[in-house]
Amino acid sequence: MKITLFVLLVLGTLAMARPDSIFDFDLDDIHQDQDIDDDRVITGSYSWIAPDGVRYFVRYVADDDGYRVLESNAVPATALGIRANGQQGSFLSSEEFDD
Repeated sequence: MKITLFVLLVLGTLAMARPDSIFDFDLDDIHQDQDIDDDRVITGSYSWIAPDGVRYFVRYVADDDGYRVLESNAVPATALGIRANGQQGSFLSSEEFDD
């Protein structure tokens, strides 16, 4: 559910960045795979084709260390040049702070 929300957030951001092409976006251009193992480790990927024809992808893992991008051409490196490889910091869930 969180991953789907994240994908929708990414797509919404793309639509806002290029409002002239929001209606050119085809849902058939979106693909998502996800697997949950017995230890509740989630691995998956999602990809989409932007209106300009470029295919973007994100491969990720979500486990006890949080959500981490393993590989991506959508977010290839941080401002410091650190490439996505799963060793970078994680995105922690706000759920861990819920009572």
